[in-house]
Amino acid sequence: MQNRCAVEDMQKVGNWPRTAAVFGSSGGIGRALCAKLAENGTQRIYAGSRAGVTPEGDPYRTFAFDLSNEDSIEASAQMMRDDPPEWVIVASGVLTLPDGTGPERTYKRLDPVVMAEVLAINTIGPAIVAKHILPLMPRDERFMFAALSARVGSISDNGLGGWHSYRASKAALNMLLKNVAIEMGRTHKEGVVVGLHPGTVDSELSAPFQKGLPDGQLTEPDAAADNLLGVLKRLGPDDSGKVFDFAGIEVPA
Repeated sequence: MQNRCAVEDMQKVGNWPRTAAVFGSSGGIGRALCAKLAENGTQRIYAGSRAGVTPEGDPYRTFAFDLSNEDSIEASAQMMRDDPPEWVIVASGVLTLPDGTGPERTYKRLDPVVMAEVLAINTIGPAIVAKHILPLMPRDERFMFAALSARVGSISDNGLGGWHSYRASKAALNMLLKNVAIEMGRTHKEGVVVGLHPGTVDSELSAPFQKGLPDGQLTEPDAAADNLLGVLKRLGPDDSGKVFDFAGIEVPA
């Protein structure tokens, strides 16, 4: 990975965005991303959650959205129209459903209702965010659109199988990000559209699967946010359409 940031970008808030949006600001990673952006001088942070209430105070402007409700996503984008975010991060996702249904370890446990719900949140939701947010992006300036993905969405790196719906949802998300990157690249030469693999983060999403992890494999949300934002700072248009892990290493397709 190469650092391809344009010289003029260095004039922005220490190479940090002046404005940013985090879809999923109430989750562990989302809260940490908002805090780190604020610490580094981002002047306006659109912080979106289902309830639309956290975090509070400057520089945050909270909004409510539901990944399964396109009208709420469209309304969120309209709210940002007058001062669009330079960086957009979709930090929402699901591994275990609210009723406790976890990832399937065998194809014999596949349930079409569960699969549809996982795909709706992990794949379709971020795609609809892109649908409504990307039209706000300037054609001749750098912008960043990133969605949290996962290494298990890599087809070529899959040696274990299992976790069918989750793997499929992230693989499909990666394909959609690639498609959007190609399309945006035709008209927005400075834009960057990427997926991010945060690693195993100590959050509600990973909590049921932390037992037995090797020492050092579990990352605190603050450290994960630092890692991911550091990666985003270094990405340029030539990186668009790819997926990167928390160390800035490209995840194979």
